[in-house]
Order: sequence, then structure tokens, then C-alpha cells
Amino acid sequence: MPASLTASQTAAYQRDGYLFPLRAMEAGTAAARRTQIEAMEAAYPDGSLPQPVGRYFRINAHVAIPFMAEIARTPAVLDAVQSILGPDLLVWSAELFIKEARTAKIVSWHQDLTYWGMGETDEQLTAWIALSPATEASGCMKFVAGSQQNRIVEHRDTFHEDNLLSRGQEIAVKVNEDEATAIELQPGEMSLHHGRMFHASGPNTSADRRIGCAIRYVTPGVKQLVGERDYAMCVRGADHNRNWISIAAPSEPFGTDALALYDRMRADQSVALAKGATKNVSLYAGNGM
Repeated sequence: MPASLTASQTAAYQRDGYLFPLRAMEAGTAAARRTQIEAMEAAYPDGSLPQPVGRYFRINAHVAIPFMAEIARTPAVLDAVQSILGPDLLVWSAELFIKEARTAKIVSWHQDLTYWGMGETDEQLTAWIALSPATEASGCMKFVAGSQQNRIVEHRDTFHEDNLLSRGQEIAVKVNEDEATAIELQPGEMSLHHGRMFHASGPNTSADRRIGCAIRYVTPGVKQLVGERDYAMCVRGADHNRNWISIAAPSEPFGTDALALYDRMRADQSVALAKGATKNVSLYAGNGM
């Protein structure tokens, strides 16, 4: 399949550590995906599944929800990611970040790779797809250009109730917010960003939900260095290295086998994701948390 970015776009990503806006899907398709999400929220009230449906959206949604695996395989997204990572692509995680209207929820300044157990790799990136308007008012992401040139810096856990991150983690060094770029996206547009990028997002002061789908792509050469096991879904090319337990897209929502796999993955990944935490990282704790 073709790589879709131009040489200048690829160079801009390598320089800045991010690229936006790129077209991931048509606005009508993004609206249809939002409808699917909200229909699923209505169809599965709390208590109808082992975990709240929002938990399944927030962690490894591609494991138990077929349309989330479909989003991760969107051809225009894969074409752009291939331009940077090459022809062999795996999905490590797909998740939704939803900020309700007029909420104080934020994402603090952080680097994605800090707790993922993959080291300092350059062979990982996130495609963040807007399924509703992502504006400064609705709490869009902010990036500091060139910050991916840093190694992983010190972070601290806050466990703040308004922080959407699993540990409320934040960079422990000064971030100059005046240097940050607001990553405003319309439905169907996406950004790409490097795993060491300094990034954050503010509260949603708008009258609409801010819904974004974050897909974490890795190459087969990336390894889990902290946990004993980790999992990935091959979405383009082939996995020649076999560093990951290969998983397939689910055939039905919340099937018995998919839910068992989901729980196994969450437990195995928690070894890296909760390492060093001084409190319970509830996103990766047992059922009912």
C-alpha cells in the first residue's frame, strides 16, 4: 500500500515531532463513528458488562469492540503512518478520550512513552482522530514542537480526579506553555505525534463533547521491556520479529473470548503501566474498580 505523506510533511514530522491536520476520514464518516459510540453507550448501561462501557472505550478498545478495530485499520490513517514508520504496522492500543461538555477534565503535560515499557523508541507514534470538534474551547491537545528530541524526562504522579491520565502523571520539569501549538481538528481530521512529545490538553468549556480516538502504532521491531508479555494487532505488512503476542480484531462486541483476552491484556500490561505507582492505578485494577 502507498505511503501518503509528501517528503516535506515527513520532514516536518521529524523536525517538530507532530503533524496536523491530516484527513483520516470524511466528516460524514466521523459523524457515523460518533453515532456508533453513543449508541453503544446507550445500549450498555453500567452493570450490563463486567466493566463500565467507558472503561472498554478508554483501554484497548480494539480488543472487544469491532468498530474500534475498524477505525485502527482506516486506510488513510495507515497510509500516513506508513510514511513515517514503514510498511509493517502493529496496533498496540486504540482508545477513546472523551471530555464531556463543560467539564474540568484535563490531560497534564506528559510524554506517552514514560510508562509503556517500550524504552525511548522512535518506532512508535500516535494517530489522534477527531470525532467531534477539537478546539481550544473544547480542550484540544497542545504540543511543544521539537520536544521529542528530549529523552524521557522525570514525571510525577498526581492521581488528580480531573486528570484523564491513569496516574494523573505530569512532567516534573518546567514546560514553557507559550511555546505550545494548539492542535485544532475538525471531525475526520487527525494529528500524528511522537511518543516523546511534550503534550497536554485543557478543560472542555464548550457545549459539545470532545471525542478523540487515539491509536498507538508500533513497528515489529519495538519490544516490551518491562512486562513479561504484551500484545499487538498487525494491521499492515507482517510481523517478522514476533516480539508481541498477536491478536485479531473481534468479530462481535464484547464476546466471551474477547472479554477474557481483554482482562488478560490489562493484567499483563499493568506490570509496565503501573510500575512504581504509590497508589492503585484504577484503570488497570480488578473488575469493578
